[in-house]
This record gives sequence, C-alpha cells and structure tokens, in this order.
Amino acid sequence: MDLGIAGKTALVCGASKGLGYGCAEALVREGVNVVIVARGAEALEAAAKQLADAATAAGTPAPFVKAVAADITTEAGRAAVFALGHAFDIVVTNAGGPPPGDFRNWEREDWIKAVDANMLTPIELIKATVDGMAERGFGRIVNITSSSVKSPIEVLGLSNGARSGLTGFVAGVARSGVAGKGVTINNLLPGSFETDRLKGTMSGAAQKSGLDFDTVWENRKKAVPARRFGTPAEFGAICAFLCSVQAGYMTGQNVLADGGAYPGTY
Repeated sequence: MDLGIAGKTALVCGASKGLGYGCAEALVREGVNVVIVARGAEALEAAAKQLADAATAAGTPAPFVKAVAADITTEAGRAAVFALGHAFDIVVTNAGGPPPGDFRNWEREDWIKAVDANMLTPIELIKATVDGMAERGFGRIVNITSSSVKSPIEVLGLSNGARSGLTGFVAGVARSGVAGKGVTINNLLPGSFETDRLKGTMSGAAQKSGLDFDTVWENRKKAVPARRFGTPAEFGAICAFLCSVQAGYMTGQNVLADGGAYPGTY
C-alpha cells in the first residue's frame, strides 16, 4: 500500500534505537525525510546510516536523514531541533519512561522530571508544529506512550501518571479546530516489545524474584496471548500507517499494540 507520504518531512524523537528507530525506519521506507533526535551522538549517527541504507534497500525516492544529538526534554534540545525549521509534516514524540519504584520513595523532583519528559515535552512539540501543519492542510502527530495508560502497572506510577496526563490533553486538542484542517493527533501505546528497556525491566525483575533472566523473560512472554514480544519494525509499521493519508479520519485515538495482553473489551 502506498501511504501517500513520500516527500513529507518527519521529526522522530528517541530514534537511535528501539521503538523510535522502528518508526523512523518505517517512514524512510515510505520515502519520508526524517530528522532523528536522541541524546547519544554515536548511536544516533549509526542509526542515521542504517536509515539511509534502509531507504536505499526499499527503493524509495531518496529521502534525507538528518541527526540531531540533543535531549528533546530540555529547552536547549528543542531549540537545536527547531533551528532546522518548524515545517514538519509528521512528528513522532517519544521519551524514555521514568524508572519503576514505590511511590512512597518518590520526591517532588521525581514527579516533576517524569511529567516534564512524558507530558510537557510532547505538548511543547505539538505546540511548536501543529499550527504550521494546519496552515499547510496536512499533519500527523503520533505520541508514543505506554500500554500502562490503559492497564496501569503498579511499579510504574510515574509513567502511569505523566502519560495519562498527556492522554487527557491530546483528547482535547485532537478534537479542536486543527482536526478540520487535515491534522490528526493520536497516541500509540506499546505493550511488551523487544527493546533495551524491556530487557532492563526484566533484569530488575529477575534480581528481585531470585529467578534467572531467561526464566523471567520466558514467563513474561507466555503471559502475552500472542506468546511473543513485539518487534520495533512492526511497531514502526503501525506508526507509519497512523501517519498515512489513509488514516486521515483517525484522530484522538489511543492505539494499543500489546499482543492481546490488555484483558478488557473496550
């Protein structure tokens, strides 16, 4: 399927690896120009090269790939990105989730840091780009959040709270005047995907339970109805569809990709 977005320009955050990289790769395969952002310069440059190779392999019109090594959760990081311009047709927001723990041990600074990264940063990116999208008559914003927004995880209270705040904000702005001007804003909620973050979480769970890592990994996998974890590539494909012309009638939605793990009907 031709997604109709070749030649568009996308900003993809947290794109040096994992789910962010999966989204960037899916977009370049569609001929989308991408600006990728992450904090680690070395990993980011390696990702940029891989993305250029992926575009060539896909035979798409040669999109450009630009890398900006910056912390998108800071004002300075966002300024570095927008020094390239604000005319993004697609924005994929993504920031690493806050650490797990017991809410009794969290101080105000922990909460402020979580809200700043996982709620206020996406809002700032939307604020900086949405009106330009509306003026041009096309825009796609996809926020990578978490399945914990629908099914909270006790030890991820910081993430549950901050990402739920973003979800509530998006529910309103997605249905505002921009909806009638060709701009969609959706949230993409990952469950368990094969990423470094999942491996880190499983490593911590193994240490806490006294079980070895492989046992914890396999037990978690068996708990998913699909009996496997997702891959960044298939997550990226969902993201690319949400950015497509065909998805123009979908906005304000929370798209859950978790292999069937969420047990609810709605």
